[in-house]
Amino acid sequence: MSEVVRCERRGPVAVLTLDRPKAFNALSRAVLEALLAHAEAIAADGAVRAVVVTGAGRAFSAGADIDEMRPMNALAAEAFSRLGHRAFHALENLGVPTLAAVNGFALGGGCELACACDWIYASSAARFGQPEVNLGLIPGFGGTSRLLRRVGVAWAREIVLTGERLDAETALRIGLVNRVFEPDALLDAAIRVGETIATRGPLAVAAAKRVMQAGQDANVEVAHALEQSAFGAVFATADREEGIEAFLEKREPKFEGR
Repeated sequence: MSEVVRCERRGPVAVLTLDRPKAFNALSRAVLEALLAHAEAIAADGAVRAVVVTGAGRAFSAGADIDEMRPMNALAAEAFSRLGHRAFHALENLGVPTLAAVNGFALGGGCELACACDWIYASSAARFGQPEVNLGLIPGFGGTSRLLRRVGVAWAREIVLTGERLDAETALRIGLVNRVFEPDALLDAAIRVGETIATRGPLAVAAAKRVMQAGQDANVEVAHALEQSAFGAVFATADREEGIEAFLEKREPKFEGR
């Protein structure tokens, strides 16, 4: 698998690192294809309980690879957008939580990649933005939809239509980011959260994530029906029996994912 994205295991946590630091981890076709391949491999690996996505060097990702985009015509650009959507959709729809550890610039496609994760932790040095309009472009990897769902209509419009950057504290204040850490503490904090998730019931975690994703764009009656169905389904699992017994016996549960 391509070295432009490294996958390392930290126990039950898979750490995906974009590794083109000289190019500020720009999202080339090769990077997007590697992200897609890693997401597919993780989906088939029952030992992974959480995923952390980060970048090597000074950037999370400064966005799509401009050198690759420069010669594209309209059809090639649409195909490039579709590849980005496929990669980010695969990451977003993993049955385990995904966490973006944004260590520096998360601009354009980099911000879109972060938004494809379940939530974002940021370094105090992080900078976010959708600067595509500065190049006569628009977001192409989900920025017009995922950003809106994360921060609301008004902030999404300001970020996309002005093309201006946000610092980490502003991103925290508007709900784009969950927490801000000093740079040296960021990755360890993200991995610790992944390790915590690994101690929870994996079937329950997957079901809760699935219901929240499906329910966020549904009307409330449909969202509630999805929750009721999933709530009943987890009662048929051995993990549910173990979890309740461990609680009553005042011990730590040993979940097996069945």
